[in-house]
Amino acid sequence: MQFRTFTGNPVKSRTHCVVVGVHDKNNLSSSAERLDKTSRGYIKKVLARGDMSGAVGQTLLLQDVRGVQAPRVLLVGLGKARDLDTPRFLSILNSASQALAKTQTKQALICLLEIDVTDRSLAWTSQRLVERFLESTYRFTEMKGKPPKKPNSLTRVDLLVSPDDTEDVKDSIRLGEAVASGVTAHKNISNLPGNICTPTFMADAAKNLAKEYASITTKVLSEADMTKLGMGAFMAVSQGSDQPGKMIIMEHQGSAKADRPFVLVGKGITFDTGGISLKSNAGMADMIFDMCGAASVLGTMTTIAELNLPINVVGVIAAAENMPSGGATRPGDIVTSMSGQTIEILNTDAEGRLVLCDALTYIEKYNPVTVIDIATLTGAAIVALGSHASALFSNDDALARDMLDAGTATHDRAWRLPIWEDYQTALNSALADMQNVGGREASSIVAACFIARFTRKYRWAHLDIAATSFKSGGAKGATSRPVGLLTQYLIDRAREYGA
Repeated sequence: MQFRTFTGNPVKSRTHCVVVGVHDKNNLSSSAERLDKTSRGYIKKVLARGDMSGAVGQTLLLQDVRGVQAPRVLLVGLGKARDLDTPRFLSILNSASQALAKTQTKQALICLLEIDVTDRSLAWTSQRLVERFLESTYRFTEMKGKPPKKPNSLTRVDLLVSPDDTEDVKDSIRLGEAVASGVTAHKNISNLPGNICTPTFMADAAKNLAKEYASITTKVLSEADMTKLGMGAFMAVSQGSDQPGKMIIMEHQGSAKADRPFVLVGKGITFDTGGISLKSNAGMADMIFDMCGAASVLGTMTTIAELNLPINVVGVIAAAENMPSGGATRPGDIVTSMSGQTIEILNTDAEGRLVLCDALTYIEKYNPVTVIDIATLTGAAIVALGSHASALFSNDDALARDMLDAGTATHDRAWRLPIWEDYQTALNSALADMQNVGGREASSIVAACFIARFTRKYRWAHLDIAATSFKSGGAKGATSRPVGLLTQYLIDRAREYGA
């Protein structure tokens, strides 16, 4: 799908469909007014029949409107102008893209950037439009024996803008396309089943990224490498599986080699049975998504490489499979992490924090500016926040604010929870330096407190995305969150550093 700017008269556009907005009570947007005037009041006459009220997300397709060059005009409901906020605008974009997909339209002129969205700029609305339209075309059909017929998809989208705004909108198009590339990369790997998406498969995907982008280099640590480094916590998870674990390191060099990098660390459990602390059958099939944290790192690295962001970024994926076997870790086993701290493993189904703690120790060598880990870590995050917000924890207030701001900017929101020292007592062990679980109370917080013990040498944040990273049931699939938040955070840092 190609995006272009258009500064002409929508009445005279020879596109296949012109998309214009209609507010509540059938108040027309400026472009809709132009089309109505050309058609001698036809649009208002149609609306007066009551088939559309202008409510948010309503659509009405008109054919062969008098005086309009395009054979189709799509009316899209905008609701009340004063109520047009971010969620409503995103809903409008979804409705428009879905309505176009039901037609044979290959080219469209979108006249929705002329509307005002509360507290949002033209740069923001145009980027979101590009992202939403591209994401609306995504279908995961790789595992179908006979892929279903794809719905109609646009090949070209023109965005109506004023001449003065053309260059700014072109920049937003570039950003939107790059983010969409990362979203697609995330979904393509997250939606694969565990028998295909193994730790080795993930390592190969990271190597392929380095082949595609000159700014990326990838190296992979084997289990032998990790054993030499003393990653006993990681190996405690991986040792039960026939699939060898991998520590995958992708480095994007966008500035001087000596510049300190920003680091992302993703939990990459490619399938999680719970190990000896076996999960129940209900919902276990969804554990193909227990590597969504790793996929978000891969997706974000794709976007920043596409943009060639002028900062250094390191993306680390701790990839392993959590399986029961004769060689698997037993509840009660004590292991030594790379940090030298010992861990009593009371529950082998609390494995994500074990692979993360060694990865978070490993990245100390980079002297990072900030570190963000991303993990489908706890079911308690689902109970606490539902699917609207990822749970955010941090040892640095400024970093937390920057991430919350990035989430608000992209509508990929997070909510900060505490990691007070009071919660650390839940991890006390009589036999080791710590145990890997506490009780039922505040289990998302306690899990974050466990990770915090391995992050005291740098500014760190943890995103628990258990509730936001995928959907179950008939709509089963990865959501791509928090690729939007992470990429916006890094784009903001690149701007902050004067690039």
